[in-house]
Amino acid sequence: MRYLSLAWIDAVAAAVADNEAIQQLVDAHDIGFTQVVTDGPEGDVTYHLQVGDGAVDFAAGPAAPEHVRMEQSWDTAVAVATGTLNAQEAFVSGQIRLRGDQQRLLDSQRLFGALDAVFSAVREETEYR
Repeated sequence: MRYLSLAWIDAVAAAVADNEAIQQLVDAHDIGFTQVVTDGPEGDVTYHLQVGDGAVDFAAGPAAPEHVRMEQSWDTAVAVATGTLNAQEAFVSGQIRLRGDQQRLLDSQRLFGALDAVFSAVREETEYR
């Protein structure tokens, strides 16, 4: 499946729902995180991770409420996803733009660490073209 396609978003959503580590963290976190990737093969793509009230949702579209928004180009997103660009370097160089409640994002690092394991699992079935 192509990276950031609806099939990819659905695969990540299913993996999030089945991930025990994420499920154990949902009671301790409250964050709406939106990711916007511009200029991709299918145009701009927006998806979100919404965690709160003991539930988690990963789906297409923006988070509501949205606490944090991250924006980047397709090329940057692919480079970070495939490990050819370090995410911190992309932030520092302005290739990834972050808006919103940065403290809430920092407080959710364990949650995003667990999400990274989901992305790694789905990565094996993903095409980055």
